[in-house]
Amino acid sequence: MRIAMMADVYKPHVSGITNYIDLNKRYLEKAGHEVFVFTFGDQDYHDEEPRVIRSPGLPLVDTGYYLSFRHTVAAKKLLQTMDIVHVHHPFLSGRLALRYCEPLHIPTVFTNHTRYDLYAQAYFPIVPEEISDGLLQAYMPSFCEAMSLVVSPSAGMANVLRKMGVTVHIEIVPNGVELQSFYQSESLHRADFGFNENDILLVYAGRIATEKNLFFLLQSFAGVAQALDHVYLLILGGGQKQIEEETKQLAAELNLNARVRFTGFVPYQELPSYLTMCDAFVTASITEVHPLSVIEGMAAGLPVIGIDSPGVADTIDDGRTGFLATKDLASFTAKLTRLCLDGSLRKQMGDAARQASTRYAIERTTKAMLQQYERLVYASRPRRENWEIRLRGLLEKFLQ
Repeated sequence: MRIAMMADVYKPHVSGITNYIDLNKRYLEKAGHEVFVFTFGDQDYHDEEPRVIRSPGLPLVDTGYYLSFRHTVAAKKLLQTMDIVHVHHPFLSGRLALRYCEPLHIPTVFTNHTRYDLYAQAYFPIVPEEISDGLLQAYMPSFCEAMSLVVSPSAGMANVLRKMGVTVHIEIVPNGVELQSFYQSESLHRADFGFNENDILLVYAGRIATEKNLFFLLQSFAGVAQALDHVYLLILGGGQKQIEEETKQLAAELNLNARVRFTGFVPYQELPSYLTMCDAFVTASITEVHPLSVIEGMAAGLPVIGIDSPGVADTIDDGRTGFLATKDLASFTAKLTRLCLDGSLRKQMGDAARQASTRYAIERTTKAMLQQYERLVYASRPRRENWEIRLRGLLEKFLQ
């Protein structure tokens, strides 16, 4: 099959969606399919992978995103040769997928990776919540109705779409993770970072961004740090410069400079070794749809503590692979303290977490998505063949 992935942003931007596309593209190509990525901007960026098609766009400050309402003529023509198109952002790329593919009966798949309702509140707080919710409820149902298939990575996110008014069938297909590197990783040496074997290392891995709720996480950790003098927090990742500075400033204000280590961006191939060095994975984000970083932590054998919310709650089995807390500072801090105090519980939960992570193996999820692709392509063939026959007839009349 010729498969298109359409996204508003791609490499070098780092995000869960970018990682998803990159990983699935590689595994689909291993299975013998041709996979193309259609995106915007960064036309000077040298792609090490084949078949990445970029159209010009207007950069949106330093977000990594580009604004554009069309692909180039060449990109459009190439897109219209695909057997199936998989959309990963509903607004720009999603509308273009429908405009370019619907007339040709090319099936389109949409995976909802993002809590757009919460992102709107995080990035556009000046817009009243009622207005942002109303806009989504006006847009998402009709957009999903126009798609050949809507996919959610988790049951929790499917419920969020239902609350937006989406009524079409939603297929649950988890986002896959390449797990072997986490299962087989060797730990970094704690002494290289100034830690000893008796220290308890908590780790957060991901972007430093407003929606990740890191202020809440730092405030909770401050309570743990006051009670326990041998607990440390590693924050792996980077983000927008302003948000990074504000996060570090809060850590300083909470007197956590000696207890919190900001590593900055960590190359993905090194991430398993960082995680394996630690004792537990922590996240306070409530905007996750399908938290890949949580699954990676589980695959590294770490118990996880998070907030009971769609995505995170679908992944953590409360009391077995980690803890789920309410969005309440006291509740989260109490459960985090308990996890820090009980080494045997951490070991038990970490083993269970590693076992539970197998359900997200990329080999399994790619197979599930391919089955959906094949079903849709097979169902579309009669309509596409009829369209091709009509087009040939028109050309023949034109050439007479």
